[in-house]
Amino acid sequence: MSAETLVPDAARLVTCSPAEFRRSSDEAMAAARDGIARLKALRAPYGTRQVLELYDEAMGALDDASSRASVARHAHPDGAMREAGEAAEQALETLSNDIRMDRAVYDVLASLDLSREDAPTRKWMEKVLREFRRAGVDRDEATRARVKELQEELVRIGQEFSRNIRQDTRSEALPPSALEGLPDDYVRAHPPGADGKVRITTDYPDIVPFMTYSRDAEARETMWRLFRLRGHPANQDVLQRMVARRHELATLLGYRNWAAYATEDKMIRDEQAAADFIARIAAASEARMKRDYAVLLERKRRDVPGATRVNPWDQAFLEDRVKAEQYAFDSQVVRPYYEYTRVKQGVLDLTARMFGVTYRRVPDAPVWHPDVEAYDVFEGSALKGRFYLDMHPRDDKYKHAAQFTLTSGKAGRRLPEGVLICNFPRPGAEPALLQHSDVETFFHEFGHLLHHIFGGHTRWSGVSGVRTEWDFVEAPSQMLEEWARDTASLQTFARHHQTGEPIPADVVAKMRRADEFGKGLWVRQQMFYAALSLELYRREPGSVDATALVRELQGKYTPFPYVEGTYFHLSFGHLDGYSSNYYTYMWSLVIAKDLFTVFQRKGLLDPAPAQAYRREVLEPGGSADAAKLVHAFLGRDYDFRAYEEWLNKAA
Repeated sequence: MSAETLVPDAARLVTCSPAEFRRSSDEAMAAARDGIARLKALRAPYGTRQVLELYDEAMGALDDASSRASVARHAHPDGAMREAGEAAEQALETLSNDIRMDRAVYDVLASLDLSREDAPTRKWMEKVLREFRRAGVDRDEATRARVKELQEELVRIGQEFSRNIRQDTRSEALPPSALEGLPDDYVRAHPPGADGKVRITTDYPDIVPFMTYSRDAEARETMWRLFRLRGHPANQDVLQRMVARRHELATLLGYRNWAAYATEDKMIRDEQAAADFIARIAAASEARMKRDYAVLLERKRRDVPGATRVNPWDQAFLEDRVKAEQYAFDSQVVRPYYEYTRVKQGVLDLTARMFGVTYRRVPDAPVWHPDVEAYDVFEGSALKGRFYLDMHPRDDKYKHAAQFTLTSGKAGRRLPEGVLICNFPRPGAEPALLQHSDVETFFHEFGHLLHHIFGGHTRWSGVSGVRTEWDFVEAPSQMLEEWARDTASLQTFARHHQTGEPIPADVVAKMRRADEFGKGLWVRQQMFYAALSLELYRREPGSVDATALVRELQGKYTPFPYVEGTYFHLSFGHLDGYSSNYYTYMWSLVIAKDLFTVFQRKGLLDPAPAQAYRREVLEPGGSADAAKLVHAFLGRDYDFRAYEEWLNKAA
């Protein structure tokens, strides 16, 4: 099929009936089984291209069906479709694991002569054969049988962990006085009910502004504690089982623990290297963290004379007060410039200009909810892919912000399709005004989406899109956040929703200066998360109580000791998806800061460095080591200098 005739239509299989959805998943599995059977029926000498194409198409069918199932499970408004997505994910993952434990398939692939193939093909097959070995293809029958049981159980456990978080939106009735300090639009959106009280939920558009602006410390404590009860008690046993089964699986396959298994195929390569990295970043940020905390405590004593500590529910509020009073930046001043629809259009216009593409709304595209918008991506007249924006909260929907694959592209076969699933305020009777952190999140997730689209035209679907080493995958998205902090970039879209005035340059300058405050606390908090995820999967599970580990590490890495009766880790979804590897975010940030130096030199709105970055870093997908992609763009190996300069920059 020529590129001109490719049509993105994967959403059709997420907007159908549950019965049709199940049928499409069954058809994908049948196609994969047929392809693998044909591969195994071949006789030596093998035609390399024929074998590779059969394998890539078989696994691509499973991966794409699994991607559709994940979107249905996390975002579909119909419970029957979410259940169908869950069941399909289990069946598809089981078949994928069965194939990766099939010695006959492995032997055919391992015997191929790749000497005449290009470097991306050789790199892909190196990854594939490693995946087979990591699945236990070379183990004895009893071990393989137990590995299969554990893999299937872990899929179910992960889904249960995620479901318990997704379904657990809590709310609290508070006196209207608790809204003192909140913006007017927020107050109007939360009128008192029949009982005279206002209801605040744990969804992000409610909880984040409340914790930042409410002057009522008691109400903030109530909401802070409520937010950290999500997933409790349901996920207490689920997390323990997840950790125990992953440990058993890793040790069965010959690894010390799950963390050793999970880091082996990353840039960092080893669990001890991950621990050393966490220690290095924690040490580098310790003095700054202590200075930040001392400033917060001093500020709190103005309101509470004699206060001896800052409580965690005070942090966001006090940081905002310090920025307003000591750095002359009131974060509420920028909200009127960040109306959701303007921000959305701004992200689209900026990235289109940078990367030489256009986005066209597809109003008649099939979507799973009226909120969802579809856009096609064009380069000239060439269609490059499609993405969907599912950006506002609703019941039983994924609670955070993430880019989901819908289809992995393959040159000449399929166009890439991706989805942003976020939880930003919904435009309505009141303007949907965003926090600056929301704007950064929008850019961040759109960075993942661009990586998926631009990297979705590789020769093999097995290296399509964001299939780089997992500890590099956040770097392109983190780097795109920089445009949300640049005056010229912001002024292209950040206009006051009432006056149309662009955001003033002096306001952006004050915001950037103020943002330097609290950096030490933020970095150490990130290292607490990283240490928790690593140690939870690094220690003997029988001796680990997750709540006790939180108590131990929170006190070690942050100035805020554990608060008894809270269980934040039970709604920390990364303990499933990222498992031991939350360090990834800071590791990627080191690389992102180095990548950004090229744009700092050449100009953030100059298309030339953006085009080079697209060509060298994004378009190859996972067809080469991430370090090589970065070297191709920078002209050298990446290093810590840009990160250290960022970390040490004075507030």
